[in-house]
Amino acid sequence: MSEIPAKATESEDPSEGARAGAADGLASAVGGALAADGVRSGDAMWQSSPPGSIYDYIKVASFSIGPDGLVDQWSLRAEHLFGIRADRAVGMDPIEAFIDPRHRERGMRKMAEILDGREWTGVVPFRMPSGAEGECGHEGLAEVYVMPTRTEEGEKAAVCIVVDVRTLRSIETDLAASQAIFSQSPFGFLLIDSDLRVRRANQRFASIFGGTPDDHRGKGVHDYLQRGEAERVAATLRRVLETGNSITDMHVTGFVPGSDERRHWSVNLYRVHSGSGRPIGVAWLGTDITARRAAAREAAAARRNLALLNEAGARIGNSLDLETTARQLLDVVVPGFCDLATVDLYQGLLAGDETPPGLADGSAELRRVAFASAVSDAPFAGAGVPVAVGAVHHYPFNSPCADALRTARPQSVPGEDGGLVQSTLAVPMVAHDTVVGLVQFARTKGSEPFGDRDRDLAVELAARAAVCIDNARLYRREHERALILQRSLLPPGDPEASGLDIACRYLPGNVNTGRPSEVGGDWFDVIELPGHRTALVVGDVMGRGLRAAVAMGELRTAVRTLAQLDLEPAEVLSQLDEIARNLGAPGGVQQATRAARRPREADLSEVYLATCVYAVYDSVTRRCTFANAGHLPPVLVEPGEAALMLDVPPGMPLGVGGEPFEEVEVELPEGALLALYTDGLVESRDHPLDEGLQAFVSALSDPTQPLEDVCDHVLNTLDTHHGEDDIALLMARVQGLPTDSVGDWTLPREPRSVGRAREYARAQLLAWDMEPLVDTTELLVSELVTNALRYGEGEIRLRLLLDRTLVCEVWDSGLVQPRRRRARDTDEGGRGLQLVGLLSAAWGSRRTPRGKTVWFELPLPGGDTSLTDPAEALLSLF
Repeated sequence: MSEIPAKATESEDPSEGARAGAADGLASAVGGALAADGVRSGDAMWQSSPPGSIYDYIKVASFSIGPDGLVDQWSLRAEHLFGIRADRAVGMDPIEAFIDPRHRERGMRKMAEILDGREWTGVVPFRMPSGAEGECGHEGLAEVYVMPTRTEEGEKAAVCIVVDVRTLRSIETDLAASQAIFSQSPFGFLLIDSDLRVRRANQRFASIFGGTPDDHRGKGVHDYLQRGEAERVAATLRRVLETGNSITDMHVTGFVPGSDERRHWSVNLYRVHSGSGRPIGVAWLGTDITARRAAAREAAAARRNLALLNEAGARIGNSLDLETTARQLLDVVVPGFCDLATVDLYQGLLAGDETPPGLADGSAELRRVAFASAVSDAPFAGAGVPVAVGAVHHYPFNSPCADALRTARPQSVPGEDGGLVQSTLAVPMVAHDTVVGLVQFARTKGSEPFGDRDRDLAVELAARAAVCIDNARLYRREHERALILQRSLLPPGDPEASGLDIACRYLPGNVNTGRPSEVGGDWFDVIELPGHRTALVVGDVMGRGLRAAVAMGELRTAVRTLAQLDLEPAEVLSQLDEIARNLGAPGGVQQATRAARRPREADLSEVYLATCVYAVYDSVTRRCTFANAGHLPPVLVEPGEAALMLDVPPGMPLGVGGEPFEEVEVELPEGALLALYTDGLVESRDHPLDEGLQAFVSALSDPTQPLEDVCDHVLNTLDTHHGEDDIALLMARVQGLPTDSVGDWTLPREPRSVGRAREYARAQLLAWDMEPLVDTTELLVSELVTNALRYGEGEIRLRLLLDRTLVCEVWDSGLVQPRRRRARDTDEGGRGLQLVGLLSAAWGSRRTPRGKTVWFELPLPGGDTSLTDPAEALLSLF
């Protein structure tokens, strides 16, 4: 038994060597031993323990009891444990002060035994006495070690060492829990000291990097990681040790022994403190996220591909132009998917051929329509000689590109040694089971090579673009055919008319913008009528495409047919309205029957609507009669006056039916300018109709210029480049027939008027210096006047008109139209109209408000058409 003097010291530590040993064992379990400097195995000297020892975690106190059984020494730790200052504790009876009354009797006996010189160890319940700094009545449990001693006088005394049992039990529980967590953790667990050396590793860490946990003690991060990564991690460990700021989810990359696979870990770092709060190291908690990183890369690649497909769906196919669609594909893939890309399309398909030669074996000519590069516009040199955009070329039969075209399957093209390109994917563009071209995706050296997922994505992108390109190709073909059809139905060359100077313009939709668009149903026409009259027509079929162009052709043909019947403008529009209502319906059935049988929910695609303005101009009287079917009003510019829009009742569009059309007659002064047009000239998305009409009227400020210049000025002034609709413009300058070119006579209804009519005609023709026409004209005038006397009514009017041809008209009040018939050989008459038909260039009859007019037309001498000899014509009748 060791004995110490009762008053020798106030030390709180009974044994330095024992304390250091205990501290080393316990602190190593909780991390406190990371900085312990206690006695180690083999040390030859005693050392003191700095803060951070076991006594920072457990509550240990000491006091001494004198021969009288009262406290005569009270340590500082006793003050902390019991909450009583030394000046008050000295002289107290420990049994009376700290033992519950129920246990005092037993305590007295133990005290007597202790003072009798017996050593005792046991667990004693205690309570805080009243007046203590702690809570009064607080109960505790202490393990007491009593060692007998003697005073200087030789009297018996005792030294007591007290340990708080509940704190010890808590430490034991914490030790067990921390040990279980450390050893059983599924994550790699390290305790790293202030020198950045491993002081402890768990089994999970050792299973990854090999060996036992003890084998890793003393190692640093450079023993596990490559230099650059190790320096980064070491700097982070020092920062955590210095600042105390934790690091969460720090990604560390390295290799494990025996494997070349790069591994990834997610590491959490936090600083570890001693019981006194002093930093003593860093805890490392790491988990392997290699599989998670791979899955994340796969997910990121899938999201990237999905985003690329979404972008392709949004951007590719917005235009129906082949080259634009190809460029849109490259805008999507460069640089997001590849570094260089090209698009080649079959030249034959671009030219309109359905199956160009060599299409099956991949040797047909292709034209490069698009190229894109993310590498400073570097040429695409991964598959032979570079090909310029717009150049026509073909691939060798045994090349991977030709094989891709031939088999309709993607092919990989390796890069050339020393070249820029690392690898290329040659992907055929397949639409509707037809290869329309080839797209090549290339990645430069240093980029990630193409994988299976990239190949699938490239095929999908090429397929989407191929469908859009094929649709654009088919649309271009239809657009060109419709445009050809539409142009074939418009008047060829520059129209000519008697008494009018004509100029016209037609611009199909988008012709100025370069973007393909469906043709519209706009049309215009200039139709020569008998009597040196002219019909001016401008119309617009609602809708676009081939259907509108066909409907326009049908209506234009109907207008020309009705015009030849010499009907009034309102009657022409009424007949056109009936025809428009019948378009698309089965022929041979009356409109009323069709309307009754047509279901109410009839397909609107079979409804044809059109607007049209129809005007008939008489060059003799300079009067023009207008009728309008829902079209924009004509514009008239009189000499010296501002342009104005004629007030012509608009009426309903053709195809609506149910409403009559009104006529307006206007006298046009000499030199006046008349303009008919379609809505594409004055209306667009950016310019409303009223604004466009005002601009059009303002553009006709100087109508005295040549008519062709006026048309050009109008198109250059207005917004005709919007390309949204077709534009038709028909302009006519009035040049009335001179008075000396008209011969007009009224004849009484008597037989001698026939001879008088021949005399008038001969005299007028001689005055016009048209002697070659005298005999034929006399003969035909005699026939017409004779018919008027025999079959007509009222007085007879004879009129001769000289312009580009000679026109003769015979008027009477009868309503019965002459009808030509073939006379038999035995008939004495019936050959007059046959003779008129043989000798004239044209003849006919038309109704007038007061009867009818029978006319014939003769070509002028010196023209392309020769005159027929009257004698031969008479002989041919027999």
